[in-house]
Amino acid sequence: MRQPLSYVHPDAQVAENVVIEPFVTIDKDVVIGKGTWIGSNVTIMSGARIGENCKIYPGAVIAAEPQDLKFDGEKTVAIIGDNTTIRECVTINRGTASKGKTIVGSNTLLMAYVHIAHDAIIGDHVILANSVQVAGEVVIDDWAIIGGVSAIHQFVHIGGHTMLSGGSFVGKDVPPFVKAGRMPLSYAGVNSIGLRRRGYSNDKINEIQEIYRFLYQRGLNNKKAIERIEAEMPASKERDEIILFFRSSERGLMKGYFDD
Repeated sequence: MRQPLSYVHPDAQVAENVVIEPFVTIDKDVVIGKGTWIGSNVTIMSGARIGENCKIYPGAVIAAEPQDLKFDGEKTVAIIGDNTTIRECVTINRGTASKGKTIVGSNTLLMAYVHIAHDAIIGDHVILANSVQVAGEVVIDDWAIIGGVSAIHQFVHIGGHTMLSGGSFVGKDVPPFVKAGRMPLSYAGVNSIGLRRRGYSNDKINEIQEIYRFLYQRGLNNKKAIERIEAEMPASKERDEIILFFRSSERGLMKGYFDD
């Protein structure tokens, strides 16, 4: 259903059952999957690739040009997965020559006034609460939850199944399965409640907690902690994911509460 007061460029590829409310603008080089609802006063610009059964609320702007002075008009995209909800006044910029695309996964919730900058990659089942600001080339893995009015520095990597408190400034990488809070942002334990809700057993949660005791609570540097983990704990998907995250961090890892 398309309201006569909306504008859809004739070259846009919009599935037949997409609902488009009044005062929507949809530019050329746009693809929108079936079952998606687009609220009034939404602007969808060239390069948007929107999946099926999404909800986009009034005032959102999808695939605007990057706010990056190096951007030179190159052809890039902003990709939105299926079943994702984009609330009021969210802005999602498309990519630059760096990666060519900005990605927001499926089954993800972006609350009002969230900003996703160029070349960021947001995973599936992620929740970004109101006014979270995501800088360029940030990576947020699946099932992460970021509290409202948080700011995430360029190039930061936030691991999966994390829970960050509202008002956080995220300047360092946040490893998977943890809670983080305080100022500066610090390790606050394992996200055991979130993990239980997603089907992790008590034994698996205990294993993850023991890994993070080595990393954050026994006075070891990261190199020594990882050596102890590999020597004393059997290999598992979660163990190896945490070790890989620590070894591959480029911005450095957030600290524990009691670190200098």
